[in-house]
Amino acid sequence: MTTQTETDQLRVWVDQDLCTGDGLCVQYAPDVFEFDIDGLAYVKDAAGSLQVSPGVRVDVPAHLRLDVLDSAKDCPGECIHVMRGDSDEEVAGPNAPVE
Repeated sequence: MTTQTETDQLRVWVDQDLCTGDGLCVQYAPDVFEFDIDGLAYVKDAAGSLQVSPGVRVDVPAHLRLDVLDSAKDCPGECIHVMRGDSDEEVAGPNAPVE
């Protein structure tokens, strides 16, 4: 049985104001997250370009969905927001509904 978040397109962004620079996200999904020179995590687009503008969302590659979801759930700064691609519904992160 698959859950909806395993089949839906997801988008992710990082709130740098809350980022602690812990690096779990970079360890879990280095193709999606990367540190910038300020020591904070940012998202990368499909071409691997770092997106440093506040609130920029990128698509989550299908094979990395679970890693990105785990990153959001385990982030000590609670700064990773994973949204459904077709809406602004947060499925993981600080504003996601409690399971």
